[in-house]
Amino acid sequence: MVPVLKVLLFLTLHLLQDTKSFKVHLNNNGYEGVVIAINPSVPEDERLIPSLKEMVTQASTYLFEASQGRFYFRNVSILVPMTWKSKSEYLMPKRESYDKADVIVANSHLKYGDNPYTLQYGQCGDRGRYIHFTPNFLLTDNVRNYGPRGRVFVHEWAHLRWGVFDEYNEDRPFYISGKNTIEVTRCSTDIKGSKAVHERQRGSDVTRLCRWDSRTGLYEPKCKFFPDKIQTARASIMFMQNLNSVVEFCTEKTHNTEAPNLQNKICNGRSTWDVIKESADFQQAPPMRGTEAPPPPTFSLLKSRQRVICLVLDKSGSMDTEDRLIRMNQAAELYLTQIVEKESMVGLVTFDSTAQIQNYLIKITNTGDYKKITGNLPQQAVGGTSICRGLEAGFQAITSSDQSTSGSEIVLLTDGEDDLISSCFEVVKHSGAVIHTIALGPKAARELETLSDMTGGLRFYANKDVNSLMDAFSGISSASGNLSQQALQLESKAFNIGGGTWINGTVPVDSTIGNDTFFVITWTVQKPEIILRDPKRKKYTTSDFQDNKLNIRSARLQIPGTAETGTWTYSLFNKGVKPQLLTVTVTTRARSPTTQPLMATAHMSQSTAQYPSPMIVYARVSQGFLPVLGANVTAVIESENGSRVTLELWDNGAGADTVKNDGIYTRYFTDYHGNGRYSLKVRVQARKSKARLSLRQKNKSLYIPGYVENGKIILNPPRPEVPEEATEAAVEDFSRLTSGESFTVSGAPPDGGHAHVFPPSKVTDLEAEFKGDHIHLTWTAPGKVLDKGRAHRYVIRMSRHPPGLQDFNDATLVNTSGLIPKEAGSEETFKFKPASFKIENGTQIYIAILANNEAGLTSKVSNIAQAVNFIPPEHSFSTLSPDISAICLTIWGLTVILNDILN
Repeated sequence: MVPVLKVLLFLTLHLLQDTKSFKVHLNNNGYEGVVIAINPSVPEDERLIPSLKEMVTQASTYLFEASQGRFYFRNVSILVPMTWKSKSEYLMPKRESYDKADVIVANSHLKYGDNPYTLQYGQCGDRGRYIHFTPNFLLTDNVRNYGPRGRVFVHEWAHLRWGVFDEYNEDRPFYISGKNTIEVTRCSTDIKGSKAVHERQRGSDVTRLCRWDSRTGLYEPKCKFFPDKIQTARASIMFMQNLNSVVEFCTEKTHNTEAPNLQNKICNGRSTWDVIKESADFQQAPPMRGTEAPPPPTFSLLKSRQRVICLVLDKSGSMDTEDRLIRMNQAAELYLTQIVEKESMVGLVTFDSTAQIQNYLIKITNTGDYKKITGNLPQQAVGGTSICRGLEAGFQAITSSDQSTSGSEIVLLTDGEDDLISSCFEVVKHSGAVIHTIALGPKAARELETLSDMTGGLRFYANKDVNSLMDAFSGISSASGNLSQQALQLESKAFNIGGGTWINGTVPVDSTIGNDTFFVITWTVQKPEIILRDPKRKKYTTSDFQDNKLNIRSARLQIPGTAETGTWTYSLFNKGVKPQLLTVTVTTRARSPTTQPLMATAHMSQSTAQYPSPMIVYARVSQGFLPVLGANVTAVIESENGSRVTLELWDNGAGADTVKNDGIYTRYFTDYHGNGRYSLKVRVQARKSKARLSLRQKNKSLYIPGYVENGKIILNPPRPEVPEEATEAAVEDFSRLTSGESFTVSGAPPDGGHAHVFPPSKVTDLEAEFKGDHIHLTWTAPGKVLDKGRAHRYVIRMSRHPPGLQDFNDATLVNTSGLIPKEAGSEETFKFKPASFKIENGTQIYIAILANNEAGLTSKVSNIAQAVNFIPPEHSFSTLSPDISAICLTIWGLTVILNDILN
């Protein structure tokens, strides 16, 4: 096929991605395909499903009003776990699964509350990953704290679906406005309320007036905002959806551009409604004229089932090159032995120009079961390539074993092209099966990704990297939400060593893992001598490693019982005279069903890229739902032509990273080396001296401390909070390896030089502070190419009024002649005296910065930083102005009269 036509076909097929029938989509204004999945660890409770139905039904009406008649929920599937009792109303899932769900119901594993939140870490307008509700949130009365659950769902849905952000900021609840008044961080400013401190004094609960801190110009840190229960403001849902009057998102007219919140920071001061209007949903959903209320949503109840998998493996003649057949068999054996969960049903099909069912479904309960399958892995590579016949045989292996193809999984591996592959697209689509694809080598059929996209499967690419196939298979693990079943990869290394040479390495095994631990060694010429020692110096040698009888050049050792915690060491000796490639792969599972393992997952910002659009690499490091901070995270990206790029990923809140210290490590990727497929692998290494576990959730729903009702503050029960001294926990040394899905690129030059295409990244964390008569600035350095390298120079401008910076070139230029940019990711500092302005007590200066590179490309203007000059009086705190009218405060029946409350 002509190369240009291949690329066109490639792009055309990927357009199908947006038409996935199993994913959420709009149909005549109604959302269809919404999946709510309940975690297997959640005990069965008869109240849970009715509560979910009530929440969604309530949310549908609220969403319809908030979107001005554009959106509502038409149908929703609720997926219950296998651990629940069977009921006649439970249907079999098709392609719905826990790990692909839009909403998950799971325990928080925190003793500090049940805050709803959306896992969202993309750019403005990017969709989130999932919404998380806890069973306790769904089953207890918390209307006063969060508002009706349906309204909370709409708030979180806006995060998930449209990529908007919160308009509150619990770290900066107040700010100084351009009018030199202290304002609540909110949208809109029409929302009214009072500010007060509730605390214990001499054994009694006391609510008092907030004090002004002259060192900051703001209220004291304990000060909270109590909204009036009765409001007239209609916006905004992303601030306080709990208020009865709030039925709108902030628009251009009502948006508060000054508020220091994530919406302003990440979306460049745009309102939430402006962002929503640019979404694909909005473009295809005109208002439903003449309809006062949407029809109620319909619900399907589904119950997860045991995992059904069929391997469909290519054994055509081209698999005889570059040891592909042997590498495939090594990887398939690892998958069957170490990755597939016990109790799964597994079959095997091999194909060339025809297909053969090697094994109908076998339930994997012990080592003898998987050997029945590995014994039938292909030993010879001959013939042509018929992918459709392989898939059809896979379906037959499933149905002939009295299982439905609907919800089953097929792992399809091929290195060849097949001009007839599209002939079975309709059969695949209607089978209900999930197709995971592994493209081996640069000539693998370009339509493979279409099979994955149309069925919700995973997609991987493996080339000459000897570990790549085993890493790809390791990435196809359980989607049930039961983390104790999921196999984790600790190591995957290749060594090219000469004859008569030793190599050594270490693998840390932390206390969250150790069950079902395997060490696997492969070679290309001759089996090496192997020495493995556990942390207590117990020794395993070559004779302890079991060889595969099919001569696929691999040996494995399963550690008896639970692997010892600590550092394991291995040594390999190439006994021959010829150099050879040796690999070490280590997998394990959680230490126990009740242990939350340390995890790593990775993905790209999108599955396809049209040059010169940059992409973003994301890696999430966590234990349960808690982020791991301070880890060393590295991504390795390999193109079809074998070029490899290594990127250190950062969780610094700068560049591509939207939020600092949230356990999401990111980096821009721009080092394109030609078109085609790219693979992604991420390695995480953490040292206990640096890494830590954050015990605080970020971006959680706003918890209302109380309301002003009839002139009195009525307090809500306090939210359980993490004590200041216990916000972080220690983390042991650990390592993880994870493979992200492959992605495809078109229009890229082959040389990889892109400094003339991409500008420095936007500075997003500029901070400004008056110190004496100088302003001190801090920010994270961007790079020459987005967040890589070193920018050429900075341009800093200032203004007395924030609107003046909207047109950056009209603001006053700051002399930066002595400022030399540092390497990307470094902390930058700079101080200057704003001589152009008269500086008095209360003077406000607004500053912004941009960077450019040697190619003359300029970054976007940074966030706008505010510096306020305060001259502190003798006392650091002062009372509020006495001319503000007094109101009564009621605290759980206790009335306290205060002299001053700000309205």
